[in-house]
Amino acid sequence: MTGIFDGLRAEIAEMEPVRPVGRVTETGRGTFTVAGLPMAALGDRVLAETGAGGLGGEIVRLSAAGATVLPEEDPEGLVLGTRVALLGPAAIAPDSSWLGRIVDPMGRPLDGRPLLCGPQRRPMTGAPPPAAARRAMGGRLSTGIAVFDTLLPLVRGQRIGLFAGSGVGKSSLLARFARGLAADVAVIGLVGERGRELRDFTERVLGREGMARSVVVTATSDQSPLMRRRCALSAMAVAEHFRDRGLHVLLLLDSVTRHAEAHREVALASGESASLRGYPPSTAPAIMGLAERAGPGAGMAGDITAVFSVLVAGSDMEEPVADIIRGTLDGHVVLDRRIAERGRYPAIDLLRSVSRSLPEAASPEENALIGEARRVLGAWDRAELMVQAGLYVQGSDPAVDRAIRLWPMLDGFLAEGAPAGGPEASFARLQACLMG
Repeated sequence: MTGIFDGLRAEIAEMEPVRPVGRVTETGRGTFTVAGLPMAALGDRVLAETGAGGLGGEIVRLSAAGATVLPEEDPEGLVLGTRVALLGPAAIAPDSSWLGRIVDPMGRPLDGRPLLCGPQRRPMTGAPPPAAARRAMGGRLSTGIAVFDTLLPLVRGQRIGLFAGSGVGKSSLLARFARGLAADVAVIGLVGERGRELRDFTERVLGREGMARSVVVTATSDQSPLMRRRCALSAMAVAEHFRDRGLHVLLLLDSVTRHAEAHREVALASGESASLRGYPPSTAPAIMGLAERAGPGAGMAGDITAVFSVLVAGSDMEEPVADIIRGTLDGHVVLDRRIAERGRYPAIDLLRSVSRSLPEAASPEENALIGEARRVLGAWDRAELMVQAGLYVQGSDPAVDRAIRLWPMLDGFLAEGAPAGGPEASFARLQACLMG
């Protein structure tokens, strides 16, 4: 019975009968200024007494004139002299009872049911495990998708990026990971999604099976940049909670691009200047710091296997966010719109995708099959335009002749679900495709 009241005890312990209070001295559409908070620090939350619930915000700049606050909601109606209480750093208190639930970035329930807080509050901007103490990546995971069980293996503690434009099946692929990838818990962060898609994703795309072992953290596109930026940080903090309990956690974050865009808005409001294509210099540390928190744990902790989706307009892999995170991760998967338009899902462009768990994640025989499959697909890619235009003469190149014969089977293999036997059965199926 003691554990039932741990969350309540923690909430009572957090209550403070006296809080520092300041006053609003300047206000605008984007930010407002509060004077009289000498103990305030960057990143602290405040609460303006504007009526029911009040208006929350975060301190993004400090000066002799006072603290500049970025509000969590529209500050319309805020007047000079409004009392503002200092709440301290933003934190979240995850609990194991959150499985199957949908919460906002502050840990408040969005599914209409009461939600217990955990006994320990975690900072949203936590530090990764010590680099020298972290374990190496673990063994190969069964994903339920043939291509990820063979050509693009995913191992325990790996971090991969899913690079895609809008509407090419990114969310559906993330849901397949949530349902089929071998992990104890799944934490799904939906940053800046359209509000109408949340229920569709959880009920239809993710389904009852996926939700049963998942915690969904979401901030919709109409919410403030502050809440959208916190969404990814909160999802990571929830994943760290389960990792520290010794569990293997699958973290699915959709998307890093919207997180970076929200960070840009917050940074510009704090006075930081834009540099690379409108992104401020702090964008790179923010993205890399988020990614580094995932991965293998240290000591008795579990691991966080992470899939970060990245929106790339026009398949531009050199745009700032894609370029920053690609060098931080342990692999990247590129989804191609042209492949999706001809009806093959997942629309993975294998030749532009790579898993840095290879060659260690596969046996020598399996690595040979992977290399052979890539050579066949590469030969087809080089000759495709000539073949479709009728310019290629059969017999001119044995490698192209073989690619023309095997490509339909390999293309179908890339869309297959994994057979019941797991990765070993998927490799047997791949070998059959290469034998024609």
